[in-house]
Amino acid sequence: MDAAKISQLKQFVEQCKADPSLLDSPSLSFFRDYLESLGAKIPSPKDKPSYVVEESDEEMAEGEATKVEEEEEDEIVESDVELEGETVEPDNDPPQQMGDPSIEVTDENREASQEAKAEAMNAISEGRLEEAIEKLTEAISLNPTSAIMYAARASVYIKLKKPNAAIRDASAALEINPDSAKGYKTRGMARAMLGQWAEAAKDLHLASTIDYDEEISAVLKKVEPNAHKLEEHLRKYERLRKEREERRILRERQRRKAEAQAAYEKAKKQESASASRPGGFPGGMPGGFPGGMPGGFPGGMPGGFPGGMPGGMPGMPGGMPSAFPGSAPGGAPGNVDFSKILNDPELMAAFQDPEVMAALQDVMKNPANLAKHQSNPKVAPVIAKMMTKFGGPK
Repeated sequence: MDAAKISQLKQFVEQCKADPSLLDSPSLSFFRDYLESLGAKIPSPKDKPSYVVEESDEEMAEGEATKVEEEEEDEIVESDVELEGETVEPDNDPPQQMGDPSIEVTDENREASQEAKAEAMNAISEGRLEEAIEKLTEAISLNPTSAIMYAARASVYIKLKKPNAAIRDASAALEINPDSAKGYKTRGMARAMLGQWAEAAKDLHLASTIDYDEEISAVLKKVEPNAHKLEEHLRKYERLRKEREERRILRERQRRKAEAQAAYEKAKKQESASASRPGGFPGGMPGGFPGGMPGGFPGGMPGGFPGGMPGGMPGMPGGMPSAFPGSAPGGAPGNVDFSKILNDPELMAAFQDPEVMAALQDVMKNPANLAKHQSNPKVAPVIAKMMTKFGGPK
């Protein structure tokens, strides 16, 4: 067997060592059978080691952004509060007749109003509540400026279990007299009947402050526990909603951070790939600039720029320490960033001028010729700019 075939066989064996799954190929079954006949133990597919593919930083950042985005919470559903005390269905009757505050109230009207009120009180004591409402309505129409009349009718509506009507009358009484204890008391009791515990407690406390009585105290004992439970309930769910909003803001912040990190990693990868190409041009510069410039830059600039520069721009000659101050010994500029030259539109435009290229070639061949070109308005600025790029003085 010649050396070439032996070399190929060695290479095949090394490949099999690195990846035994090659022997699972049907086309190599004969070779596998041969090895096993010699007593070789070949790993079966189930014995193959498992490999963990690590994600790139960019993929991890994008995955993190997706994960953050997907972490949504269920809506907060408030539980029912266990309250004590009976409530009634709200009364939806048309609003009761109210007095006209614009009429002038005479002494006769006041006396007639008091008589109607007295008849209403007798009707209440005998349980004739609807008649009492009629008499108090008459009293209010005769003297619509009396807070007592409205508060008295409100208390009858409480007995009739018409809380909305009672609230309208109690509020009218409080508009006339903001310090009406009976107005706050009847409105607080009506609100308690509707299950408006917090509002009821507030009205009853005000009534108790103005004119305390045992009935207010008895109603407060039923209202306050419910008001406190509701207050705690509202505080709890307000806190839960606040915490939920804070978590949402935090997730949004994390999502934006992850997206920014992913974008940064992607840009860094693209920048790294671009920097690895000659001159930083995407796609590289095989043999010169794609599309070419006058002379094509294939292997050099017009006129050849013989010699080139190791690791530098195609066509640039080596050995430029005296032509371009700042160059490193051996011809490679010490301070130059070739991407700055290649990406300079003025220099690239100047390189298309045969006269400028001839002058540059002349200087490259003999740096002493630099002086004779410094008076040329085309060439001098280009040489000065290139010297600056190479780290030398202008």
